[in-house]
Amino acid sequence: MLTFKEQSVKSVLVRPMRSLQRNILAGLITVGPLFVTWLVFSFLLDKLVRAGQPLVYGLQSMYPEAWLRRPWMQSILAVALTLLVLFVLGKLTSLVIGRQVFGLFESVLERLPVVAKVYSSVRQLLDTMMAKKDSNQRVVLVDFPIAGQKSIGFLTRTIVDSNTGEELAAVLLPNAINPTSAFLQLLPLSRVTLTDLNMEQAMSMLLTGGAVAPERIVFSSPRRDVLGA
Repeated sequence: MLTFKEQSVKSVLVRPMRSLQRNILAGLITVGPLFVTWLVFSFLLDKLVRAGQPLVYGLQSMYPEAWLRRPWMQSILAVALTLLVLFVLGKLTSLVIGRQVFGLFESVLERLPVVAKVYSSVRQLLDTMMAKKDSNQRVVLVDFPIAGQKSIGFLTRTIVDSNTGEELAAVLLPNAINPTSAFLQLLPLSRVTLTDLNMEQAMSMLLTGGAVAPERIVFSSPRRDVLGA
């Protein structure tokens, strides 16, 4: 048994340790969302910089000023030029002539053996992610990776089992923090749980690792009327 002196020493040590643990946990809760936001922002910023670097190199060849060779200036210009190009492309495709030109460009890509498959798949994925609420796109939950543990997914379409006639769901399961990679699951429609989340809420949960989420969510009741039929 511990002596009175040993118990006193133990109590004196336990209190500071508990206080230290509590304060560290509070610090993690405070910094956690900021850290996740920084990870997402830095990832997107890095991609914008890489996409705009060829344009910056082109400017350097035409205007060999010293300030264009500074790394921080190159990064700023790369991001600005990438956003400008995306804006111009979006503006052009919103016009009739732009849509016709883009349609012609897509028709050329569809004739390329390997590129056609990759491009059409990515295009369908982006169209699905940007689908409106009244479309067949739905935010759902499925049992993954094991039963009882649900993952957020996007119901992209339904298909029919040619042997049994059972309705199947094609569900895309993006990875948290980095939703650019995902799993594609085919499962019976009866095992899909329709949520009341919209696309913005689902993406916020994925990008923040669940730190940004609604207070309540449909979790336990699978529904057959996934497509609103």
